[in-house]
Order: sequence, then structure tokens, then C-alpha cells
Amino acid sequence: MSRKYFGTDGVRGRVGKMPITPDFVMKLGYSAGKVLMARDGLPTGERPAVLIGKDTRLSGYMLEAALEAGFSAAGVDVCLVGPLPTPAIAYLTRALRLQAGIVISASHNPYYDNGIKFFSAQGTKLPDDVEAAIEAGIDAPFECVAPAELGRARRIDDASGRYIEFCKSTFPNDLDLRGLKIVVDCAHGADYHVAPAVFHELGAEVVSIGVQPNGLNINDGVGATAPKALSNAVLAEKADLGIALDGDGDRVMMVDAAGQVYDGDQLLYAIICGRKQRAPVAGVAGTLMTNLALEHALGKLDIPFGRAAVGDRYVLEMLQEKGWLFGGENSGHILCLDCHTTGDGVIAALQVLAALRQQGGSLAELLSGITLYPQKLINVQIEKGFAWREHPAIQVAKSEVEAQLSGRGRVLLRPSGTEPLLRVMVEGEDETEVLACAEKLVAAVRQALSE
Repeated sequence: MSRKYFGTDGVRGRVGKMPITPDFVMKLGYSAGKVLMARDGLPTGERPAVLIGKDTRLSGYMLEAALEAGFSAAGVDVCLVGPLPTPAIAYLTRALRLQAGIVISASHNPYYDNGIKFFSAQGTKLPDDVEAAIEAGIDAPFECVAPAELGRARRIDDASGRYIEFCKSTFPNDLDLRGLKIVVDCAHGADYHVAPAVFHELGAEVVSIGVQPNGLNINDGVGATAPKALSNAVLAEKADLGIALDGDGDRVMMVDAAGQVYDGDQLLYAIICGRKQRAPVAGVAGTLMTNLALEHALGKLDIPFGRAAVGDRYVLEMLQEKGWLFGGENSGHILCLDCHTTGDGVIAALQVLAALRQQGGSLAELLSGITLYPQKLINVQIEKGFAWREHPAIQVAKSEVEAQLSGRGRVLLRPSGTEPLLRVMVEGEDETEVLACAEKLVAAVRQALSE
């Protein structure tokens, strides 16, 4: 579906540039409020209410005020919780029986970016038709409701405590984290006052880093997108393992006692190993970028695997379509639908720790059943509209590489959704062969471009 403002995960951009400006965000809130007023299904005389949370970016204050004004002008009540992880907003929206949840965040991006993303009353991403209706109303005339019908705003003071207890409830009651020393990196983001408490209250000795947000340092050299800081801290503290979250708390990476980093594919495998001990696992969803090693490792466990388009939204769609519970991306988005309706870094880490406690041993031992295949990704600049799928030389080269790998590897050619780039990815068992195959494909693309 063609969109003017919404991407795969809400509206996002550079602060101060369209669409992340206060006037646009106020109109976005107003339009979303009007859509909710038309669809709320509440008893006569009751107004819909929404929850607004944010990460730690300085621009969050400005955008929060703009959203609040837009919703109030549409006659929608607003509940404010301040900095909280994205998955916390999804949970609280559902727990408080509100009509929608809104998160002000640009996730793993630098502080100068920001965005607005929405959750439905069920704690899931908004359906396409609702997003389309909100977009359609943004450019409509702005007509404030009568003064007596304006929405009210109130702050929920115990929101973080509610979310901490929810996270802990996803960890088995008969297990604890006593005896473990864990470094938790919160990326100077929304988890800074939440995640350390979760692991501490379950019994772990917690060392916190990335917990001093100043509005400008979110994701800056720390967190899931920069796990070297966590590796260094784990080694320095002689900790058992480390957990790195991103700025809005929906991604996770982990580090073992030796400083080795484990990505979303490996952590998803650990979760599945733990779950399989309790009950059969119907299937697992990944994406086009999921490492082939995960697919092969799951095959040895007789667990079906499916690939969705890149993006946790599409992983969720596949899980719902197939009736499966578990999926994720190598970037660290992990969905455990038996715990939560959306990806949650803290909850995913808790599921890995539960598997670790059940099976005993170290994180490295738990993940010994999966070794990621070498993967080479090369971005090739292309012209807009370049028909690479129809070019015979590119397709011949692709077929030859696939034949050469013959089940021992995988090829993916994928255009970027935001830049004029063709992403050429090859993975396989042998790193030298993978590099040679990737370079062969890139040469074919560049030759086609020069014709």
C-alpha cells in the first residue's frame, strides 16, 4: 500500500524537517484522534483515551506536547507516562483498556532523528486501513472540538512499576537469577530506569551501563547497535553475561563471559531450545536476512521455518497467519507471542536466561548448537528504475552462484527501501567462497549498469 508519511514502523525522520515538526505532529495527533472518535465503539458520552510514551531524546518533549495538543483538539483524552520502552507502551495500552498507544521514538537511530509509532488497543501495530485513514485526514482542515469537549490529559505515575512486574511475570516462577552477575546496557535510552530493576529483582547482581541519558547520547557508542561497549564491560566486571538493548527497548543482543556477541538469530535459537523442552514448537518465522545456520539448526530439531520480508511487522504477520508463536530478526527484534504482543528486548533476554537456567551451563554452551555462516553484504549504487530482475546476465550469475553453493549457502538480491542501492548478500559455509561469490554477483550488476 502506497504511503505518503507512514513507513513500516510509523512516521520517522530528522527532527525539524518534515514530517518530524511540531505542526505536522499536532496534525498527526489530531487526525489519529478523529479516526479513533469515529471508530471507538464506546458508550455515548465517553471519550476515547490514548497512551503517549517516549524515549530519552531531547526532541521528545516538543513532540509529546504537539501530540497531546492534537489529540485534545480532537476530543481524545491523553495518558502520559514519560520515558518508557516501546513494548511497555504496547503492554500498558492493552492493560489499561485504552484505544491506542503512541510511542515517540526513532528506535536505534541517533538523537537527531525521531518518530511516531502507533499501537492498537490490542497492543499490536495498527492495521493498514487505520494508518491509511490517519494519513488521509492529516491534510484535512483542522477544526478543534468545542471547549467543553476538549480531551483531558493526566500522568500515570506507576507506569514503570507496572511494566517491571509484567516483564518479571514472563520468567518462570520456579526459577531465579541468583548467582549470576549481569551487565545491562540500556543505550542511554528508554530502559535506563526499567531494565536493571527487572534483572535485579529476579535475583541477579546487576552492573548497569548506558543509564545516564542527557537527551543527546541515546545509542551513542552503546546499546544493541554498538555491543563492543557491553563486551568490554563484561570482561572488565568479570560478569557471567551481558544484555544490550537499543534506545527504545525492542531490540536485544547478548554477550557471554568471554565477550562474544550473540545476535538475534542465535538468541532466538536459544529461546526455542528452552521452549522445546516444555512443549512442541509449531514453527519459527525469520526474515530474508535470517542466517541460514538458524534454518538448518531448526531443521535438525524438526521445527518448520519460514522467511518473511525484512521488518518485525512482517514477521508478526507471518506468525499470525501460521499460528506460530516465535520469530525474529538478526538485528535483535525477537517476538515471543506467548509472552507479549510485540518484540521486547527485556522479555526476550529473560526467555534466553530461562533456557539457560533450565539447561545449566554457560551462554556459550547453550548456543553451541548453532554456528552462524559467514555472510557478505555489498551495497551497489544503482539508477532509479534499474530493472535488475529482468537483466539476463545478472540472473545467469545468480543461478551459477546458487548452483555452486548447492544447498551449502544462500543468495539474496534486495533493493533498499530508502536509497538507490541494490543489496547483494551471499552466505555459506566457507568464507572465502562466500566472498568470491558475492564479488562475482557485484561484478555482474556493475557490468549490467555500464551497458
